[in-house]
Amino acid sequence: MIMNNNKVNTQENLEGNIGILKVILKGTIISMLVTLIFLLIFSVVLTYTNLSEDIINPGIIVLTAISIIIGASISTIKTKKRGIVNGGIIGIVYMLFLYLISSMVTSNFGLDLYSVIMLVVGIMAGMLGGIVGVNMK
Repeated sequence: MIMNNNKVNTQENLEGNIGILKVILKGTIISMLVTLIFLLIFSVVLTYTNLSEDIINPGIIVLTAISIIIGASISTIKTKKRGIVNGGIIGIVYMLFLYLISSMVTSNFGLDLYSVIMLVVGIMAGMLGGIVGVNMK
């Protein structure tokens, strides 16, 4: 009887872990898609206006943060728990994926202050989005 109960608990844990992975994957994909849309709009605005190029880096940070907030919020709506943790993980996965792609595309890829700022902003935005998501009705 005890062994059967352990199998049930193991199955529930496995299903719970798969559910969390789905939430994180969904949040990361939504964040990436929203980022692509925002960056396309941002590039058009930069192309057809006289905005200074000095706003590119801050603009990218803000758009990335908003994208992660949106992705984490949407993906954690149904979970109703652990929003800060799941959102933070979404932020980390998003940033790791971004840096993996960046390291493959650019030859002079490296970690600098801008990279650290982006990582911290990504994690914080994910945590905020997770909190918002679990508290939405």
